[in-house]
Amino acid sequence: MKTQPVICCLAFGLLSGSLAAGEPAELTAAKAAVATFAETLKAELVTAMQAGGPLTAIEVCSERAPAIAEAVSLEKGMNLSRVSLRNRNPENAANEWQTAVLQEFETRLAAGESPAGLSWHRTAETTGGPEFRFMKAIPTGAVCLACHGETIAPPIAAKINELYPADKATGFREGDLRGAFVVTKTLDP
Repeated sequence: MKTQPVICCLAFGLLSGSLAAGEPAELTAAKAAVATFAETLKAELVTAMQAGGPLTAIEVCSERAPAIAEAVSLEKGMNLSRVSLRNRNPENAANEWQTAVLQEFETRLAAGESPAGLSWHRTAETTGGPEFRFMKAIPTGAVCLACHGETIAPPIAAKINELYPADKATGFREGDLRGAFVVTKTLDP
């Protein structure tokens, strides 16, 4: 079935990186938040692909992914989002520190690290107090290329243009860094 590779790619890319004993509680919680997001989005994408293929899946990414991220954020008590240097949704543009991490991921990828294993975490001092920050890379799988590749079918391209007239998220190749999940949490001082 054609939908399985899409979903397997999504699940592998988002869920790889296990929860480790002895790691900071915030890191464990951040990994769990990303896993929850990925599992929920995966289920909705399977349904959409079975119902109407890539055009229906675009709607899930457009409408449901932000709502899922918000729900997981509320449930986990953290802020979950997605960012990219070449974003489709303007709200997913990386800020300064996220850009630096995405560039570090690109360097690590070029040095031979697996894109599915790229992650990063730190605690930073902000004007609002200490903030825990976690990022997990989103690699581009072969099936991602239907909407993010160098050649996109005209009906899919038209739908993307309708929803995202300033789209920058095309021209990817398999294995490229598509973006990253970001989890932040303000810590007690």
